[in-house]
Amino acid sequence: MRYVSHLACSVCGSTFEATAVLNLCPHDGRPIWMVLDLDRLKREQGPDGWWNPDLKNLWRFGGLLPLDWSDPDDRRSIVTLGEGCTPSLAYTHPLADRLGCRLEVKDEGRPHAGFGANPTLSFKDRGMAVTVSMAKALGIGRLAVPTQGNAGDSLAEYAVAARIEAAIVMSPDTDLPVLGKVAAYARLHPDLITLDLVEGTIIDCGKRVREHYVPLGYMSAATFQEPGWRTEGKKTLGLEMAEPAGDRLADRRWELPDVIVYPTGGGTGVVGMAKAFDELEALGLVGSRRPRMICVQSEAATPIVRALAEGAADVTPLPPGRTVATGLNVAQNVGHVNVLRIVRESGGCGVAVSDEAIHGTIADEWRRVRFAWSPEGAAALAALPELADRGLIKPNDRVVLVNTASPEKYLPSIRDALDGGL
Repeated sequence: MRYVSHLACSVCGSTFEATAVLNLCPHDGRPIWMVLDLDRLKREQGPDGWWNPDLKNLWRFGGLLPLDWSDPDDRRSIVTLGEGCTPSLAYTHPLADRLGCRLEVKDEGRPHAGFGANPTLSFKDRGMAVTVSMAKALGIGRLAVPTQGNAGDSLAEYAVAARIEAAIVMSPDTDLPVLGKVAAYARLHPDLITLDLVEGTIIDCGKRVREHYVPLGYMSAATFQEPGWRTEGKKTLGLEMAEPAGDRLADRRWELPDVIVYPTGGGTGVVGMAKAFDELEALGLVGSRRPRMICVQSEAATPIVRALAEGAADVTPLPPGRTVATGLNVAQNVGHVNVLRIVRESGGCGVAVSDEAIHGTIADEWRRVRFAWSPEGAAALAALPELADRGLIKPNDRVVLVNTASPEKYLPSIRDALDGGL
């Protein structure tokens, strides 16, 4: 943790020791994040001497993460299963051809030769790899997470690898492949993994974590309710979008996309990517221009879309509905205040899409190019026509869509959308 300066509240700015173990800011109840000593990093390693492109996982970003792979002391705490370092794939689409933009898919759900691979086939592995590694570094032996599914799957995997205890609190309506896997971990490792099924949504599961598991000595690893660890993991999405590749590799030229279309539930990725871009600017690797950040939500839960449309500083929750894109069924999160600020400052927007559009996109794209979209990723692709109509995608733009997970994790609920199966 040699380049971690301190922790700070993301809203009021209150500061805390780098090794403090806390959840939300005790002064205003807002998320905490990690502040790095970027001047020292640049002085000791140059603008990007911390970057190791030969390392095929997210720890390739070395000193720009709270635990530095190149530091022997830090490395002893790192729990890695190959997460991150996923490709941004060129994606052909009629709308992109018409607009004259360059479309890419950040594919988080399946392995690709020459890259890393998220072990539970979801981008949640980025945040949980850093969270479990930080817990190990600080001697924390118990973590608990309320989850729609993928975060619980991920925490169970990494907790077993690290030999720490984890309580996974999820709805019995969780997608069966995820529910079954966590249940298997709980059966195989009863000394480490507890599966607690709670009727309702992630909000009800979060209440169970606070009221039952925290008093038992578990640290909450809920979205934004650990001191920035999951944000640091998701930050690597943005770093990978910007890192030198292709014709930029020879001169180590870092470059940001023009538009990022991100399926948004809790929004950790939005905050993490924005933090990555700010840090790259501080190191002199990119300028002040930022990608237009597009938050895509399901019509079943639209807190960010509504707050942006209403000009509100924070979200006002409504009861969540039901959606095949379970990761988007988040009615409220304490970190949404930062998501709104980032989207507005970037010139982006929020878009809501229907389950009908999600199902249609999954089916159409599987038939058209045999690409397997998760429901959340399909929501991002389904938002493109509205973004085009609103002029948010322009000719020659580099547009990156995040396909957050493998569709296999959502079977059988999306089986009918796939023609011929996977």
